Amino acid sequence: MSQLSAMAALRAAKQTLRKELKKRVAALSDEEKRRQSQIVSQKLFKHPNYRSSQRIAVFLSMYDEVCTDAILQHMFSSGKVCFIPRYQSNSNHMDMLRLNSMEDMNSLPVTSWNIQQPADNDTQREEALATGGLDLILMPGLGFDKNGNRLGRGKGFYDLYLQRCMRHLKGKPYTIALAFKEQLCEQVPVDDSDILIDEVLYEDV
Repeated sequence: MSQLSAMAALRAAKQTLRKELKKRVAALSDEEKRRQSQIVSQKLFKHPNYRSSQRIAVFLSMYDEVCTDAILQHMFSSGKVCFIPRYQSNSNHMDMLRLNSMEDMNSLPVTSWNIQQPADNDTQREEALATGGLDLILMPGLGFDKNGNRLGRGKGFYDLYLQRCMRHLKGKPYTIALAFKEQLCEQVPVDDSDILIDEVLYEDV
């Protein structure tokens, strides 16, 4: 198989899996998503890497992702330094900017993707890699397998950001994906630009 047709086949496999996973998560009730989010959050709070990390990046969850509100609250009450993504809609560039409190989060504008994030002209916030780097990144995604492969939404924001982290003095932070158990796959199709994650937290019963 030529390299081009192999890439096209991989893209098609990812698209098919994305559709399937979106369907699986859409079938979950709000109550079930809340229940699993609570279990995943509790697992995270006990996790040695979370406990020992000071500078942590976390995503502000959308309706089809593990809810991170309790995690944000826990981070602020534990005195951890919190960073959240600011995605650039016209490229695949993302920065991790400092978030100071739950009140700060509630005041953030909402993007066209219906995600809260700091405004483009908000230049006062600390960017994680411009200062001390990150100890831990909590990763979103559509699907994961137990080998650390992750299926994102196709823009490559996190893979590119992790590449930037690797060039930082501190090196690559530990990465933990937060998932509903319905997002676990036998095998996620990946290519060389996809960076492995260290661990996936989900309700494993």
